This record gives sequence, structure tokens and C-alpha cells, in this order.
Amino acid sequence: MKLVIIGLGQCGCRIADEFARLNKKARGQRGIEICPGIFAVNTDAADLSGLTTIKADYQHRILIGGRKTGGHGVGKINELGTEIARADADKVVDALRSAKRFYESDAFMVIAGAAGGTGSGAVPIITQHIKERYTDKPVYALIVLPFEHEEATEERTIYNTAVCLKSVNSVADAVILVDNQRYVRKDLSLKFNIAKINSLIVEPFYDLLCAGEEKKAKFIGARTLDAGDIIQTLSDWTVIGHGESQLKLITFPFEQIKNFRKKSTETYKGIQAMDEALSELSLRCNPKDAGRALYLVSAPAKEMNMDMVKELGEWMREIAPNAIIRDGDYPRERGVLAVTVVLSELSDVEKVRDYYSESTELIPVIKRRQKEIKVKLDDIDTAAKDIPSLLE
Repeated sequence: MKLVIIGLGQCGCRIADEFARLNKKARGQRGIEICPGIFAVNTDAADLSGLTTIKADYQHRILIGGRKTGGHGVGKINELGTEIARADADKVVDALRSAKRFYESDAFMVIAGAAGGTGSGAVPIITQHIKERYTDKPVYALIVLPFEHEEATEERTIYNTAVCLKSVNSVADAVILVDNQRYVRKDLSLKFNIAKINSLIVEPFYDLLCAGEEKKAKFIGARTLDAGDIIQTLSDWTVIGHGESQLKLITFPFEQIKNFRKKSTETYKGIQAMDEALSELSLRCNPKDAGRALYLVSAPAKEMNMDMVKELGEWMREIAPNAIIRDGDYPRERGVLAVTVVLSELSDVEKVRDYYSESTELIPVIKRRQKEIKVKLDDIDTAAKDIPSLLE
């Protein structure tokens, strides 16, 4: 599957930069192009300058709202981000065509952090304009939810997140939710933590996007998971997870696994990788709420057998009994058995409900607080009305 990637705001641009790294890795290791166009859109020039892999020309790093922000961002005011995105949407949409293989793409993915100003405010507007311009291709939104400490210390974070989620869900074909808190490594520095989190967010897409783009016969699975399967799976609220099990490399080329213990270990490794993928889903959810699901098994061809595929299928059916399940195999990895899981069309997402509920309670509190501040300021002005001014 080929995706055109559009990162919005600081968070979205950095994750788009990771997709650029992933595309570079796919070209170098596998000779595959998975992202024919990758773009970073921001109101902050410094953030755009900090990217490392996305092309540095103005068509790929797009500064919007320069007149209103002076290239210094919108300061978490998502309404301003929306206003700027609405004014400069054509500039972004027209830039997409600059990609050499733009028309080979299967879908768009718009990426943003839900709590910020530029990304949070711009993502529904840009999504809407892309859908209106390119009606034949789905548009997916990858939305990153804030850290717990951000929610606890800044009310605006919760408000921005709720508004962003409601708005983008009404226009995107699917919203892939990522909870930042699930990827935190407490013993790492802030800078390394953010870089590692962005890498972990993007990694599950690698095999998923590569599997359907393979050209060499030996790397094409018995059941290929192609762009059509992914498009038919992705819908509404969605989560993604990735798990791995280390395999013992066969020392001798003609060595075969005949021992029953070794055979059962193969199957166990597959279940172990799927369990890890489910435990590392991008957002905590109940798989029973999924209406659609897919899983991709990637391992050396000799390590994948019918017993393992059967066990994985039965396990997925057990944990997601209401889902239409699609699956595939990808005989690519060496020394690793990897499983990628996608749960989509989730009928209930507790985290989203919490944001909506908390934001509904916060709105009257914020309005009352703003009114009180205005009254106090008016009182100060009234107290000073008889004092002469040097400006008059």
C-alpha cells in the first residue's frame, strides 16, 4: 500500500519525518516505495527546520499562516490553527501533486497531535479539502493523544483534544488513535523519549505497507494482504499494534524441524507475537468492540506453517468475535516472527468518551473564569477613570 503522508503541527511533522525514514529504509532494504509523497505543514518555521529526513524545499516543508503568526506558531489556540488552515488549504493540497509518483498512491494519511494548536485545528480542515479534491482515495487521520501530565496540568489540552477528535472523525474515513502515554520510557531523557515514541508509533506500519508492494516472487505470501484488504478494514475509530518473537536461526541449510517439541514451539512463537501486538496496541480498548480486524504474520517462509496460521486465526476470532477478520502472511523477516494487528470500526472507545465528558464539564468553567477575569479588568479600568493620561 502506498500512502501520501501529511504531517500537521510539531507532533504531526515529526511523525511524518519518521515515515520518511521508514520509506528510506524500505527502499534501501527491500527496494520498495511505500510513501511516494511526504509533507510537513506547520505555522512554526523553527519546527520545520528541525526535521531531518523530509525534503527541505518549500513544496515539502510548508509554512502556513506566516502573516498571522510571524512563523512562530499559534500557541495552542486551535481556533487560530483552523482559521489559518482554512485560508491556506489550497496551498497544501496543490503541493501534494509535486510528488513524482503521487497518482500511484492508494490513500492519504494526515497526522497531528490532538492537544496542540496548529495540528489540532488544521487536521479536520486539511482532511476535508483533500477528500473534496481527491474523491476516489480514502483519507485516514493518525491522531496522537496527549501525555497524562499534559492533561493534568493544562485544561486547554483536554478541550483541544475533544474538539479535534469530534471534528476529524466526522470527515476522515478512519481515525487511528495513538496514546502517547503507552510508549513512555521513564528512564530516558525527554528528547530521546519523544524520538523513541515517534519511532514506535510508526514501526507497526512497516510490514503492513510493504507486503502488498513486493515484486519478487519469493517474498510474496500465500495470502497477500494488499491495499484493498487494508482499505476495507480501516473505518472509524482504529488502533494498531505490533509484536515480535525471536527465532532460532537454522544453522545447517538442510536441517528440518521434525521433533514435536520444536513444532509446538513454532506455534507458540506466533501466539506470543500476537499477544505482544495486542498488549502494545496504540490505545487501550476492548477487542470485542471491533467490527473489523486484520493481522499480518511476517517471518521466514520455513517458519510459517498451517498449524500456526490456524491457531492465530482461532485466537483472533476468540478475542474479536464480532469482527470481519482479514489476514495475510509476508515471508520477509529473518530471525524474527512479527505480527501486526489492526482493530477497526470500534463501537466504543473509553478514552474518547472521557475526553468528550471532561470537555463538556470544562467549557462552562472556562467561560465563567473568562467572565470573572473580564469583570475584574473592568473594575480596574473604572477605578482609574478619573486619573489623567499622558497620552491625551
